[in-house]
Amino acid sequence: MIVGDVMLDIYMKGKVERISPEAPVPIVSVTETFSRLGGAANVAQNLKSLGTKPILCSIIGNDEKANELLRLMHEQNMITSGIVKSNERITTRKVRIISNNAQMLRVDTEDTFDLTKTEHNLLMNEIKNIINNKNIDGIILQDYNKGVLTEDIIKEVIALANEKNIPVGVDPKKKNFLAYKNVTFFKPNLKELRDGIGIPSKEESIDDIIKAVDSLQEKLNCRYLMTTLSERGVLIKDYETNICHHIPAHLRKIADVSGAGDTVLSVAMLCLVCKQNAYNIAALSNLAGGLVCEELGVVPINKDRLKEESKKIYS
Repeated sequence: MIVGDVMLDIYMKGKVERISPEAPVPIVSVTETFSRLGGAANVAQNLKSLGTKPILCSIIGNDEKANELLRLMHEQNMITSGIVKSNERITTRKVRIISNNAQMLRVDTEDTFDLTKTEHNLLMNEIKNIINNKNIDGIILQDYNKGVLTEDIIKEVIALANEKNIPVGVDPKKKNFLAYKNVTFFKPNLKELRDGIGIPSKEESIDDIIKAVDSLQEKLNCRYLMTTLSERGVLIKDYETNICHHIPAHLRKIADVSGAGDTVLSVAMLCLVCKQNAYNIAALSNLAGGLVCEELGVVPINKDRLKEESKKIYS
């Protein structure tokens, strides 16, 4: 199960051949427009591409873009029963304008206020119904600060998961960073770690990061803490065994980092559910995150390519 903010990623691709006479900006002659699943929906499609059966739970608007988002889910044979439409908000959409294989501009249309009481009740009813009637192996909380993962939703889902012995993995944002207590797996990036626990922004050593992670674990009481470090790879610590691993990044030709965090969490949680150790969790998810960065736009991980690349780790 994936609970969090879903969005529609819209791409407008074209050519730039002149500058506007109205302002010193390029004119993009659009040749192609297409949409993809984004946010928590990208986590779901990553898990789908890896062979799992994701169930996505979220609140979207009751609008044209909501219908487009659901259409994309249906095209991938994804379960939509956990998606709730609301007249009180719009469906989040991000429009990216691309030319010469580079993103030139992004335009966001969204509501970011917390769920209303009615929306909260509708969403929690769906979540409880699914957990009680489906065989849920793991729950991912994917936070983009768009209002779905309120502090109350977070606490209720974690409590329900712990009651059912279902592992919970989190990709946090700053707003509710310390609300994710008693989860199994917590994956901030370095900036989120800095912002979330108030450490100064500087070029930290790995030892500095480990100290910050230890401090965060005391506040959250989670088993695994994995911090993504961009070009420095990932750092994971298993607090049950007290084993820490720093895995460097693989050299890649980076085209677009959009959605890489979604892929990292998807692969990490699938490894965790399959009872892999901390090293394998970090190594495979780090590898997967690098692979999707070679693609332009938000795309799910290719299972066959991940399988082939992963052989190099263990060869």
